[in-house]
Amino acid sequence: MLAIILLALLCASASGNAIQSRSSSYSGEYGGKGGKRFSHSGNQLDGPITAIRVRSNSLYITGLQVRYGTVWSEYVGGKLGDLEEIFLHPGESVIQVSGKYRFFVKQLIIVTDKGRKLTFGEDSGISFNAVPLHPNTVLRFISGRSSTGINAISLHWDV
Repeated sequence: MLAIILLALLCASASGNAIQSRSSSYSGEYGGKGGKRFSHSGNQLDGPITAIRVRSNSLYITGLQVRYGTVWSEYVGGKLGDLEEIFLHPGESVIQVSGKYRFFVKQLIIVTDKGRKLTFGEDSGISFNAVPLHPNTVLRFISGRSSTGINAISLHWDV
């Protein structure tokens, strides 16, 4: 009897893990090969994405910083260029990120579930379009590589 109960608990646990893993997906990596790796995977524990800072010059995206809940991530990238800051409305989430790249990420277009489209950087390079694989999932954190700019970016989606 004890063996049956243990088997049932193991199956339920494995089933729960399978359901959880089916809600997350990954898009990327978009960009060049250089730079030092960064990841905001730990930042997602501070809450959903609530604001984004993007620094860009006339050639590419030079820096990024994301606010998770009320806590800003570490700034990644270079210090040159103009800084733009956008705040998401309460309950608003990022559902699509597209843009352009070559050796650096050159443009980011962020689309929210409230219909907002936020564009940063220059419209030149190789196009990419990132959306979650599973319904009802949103952007939870970013990762990538940076140096004097954002060399590459990856998007991580979940519920």
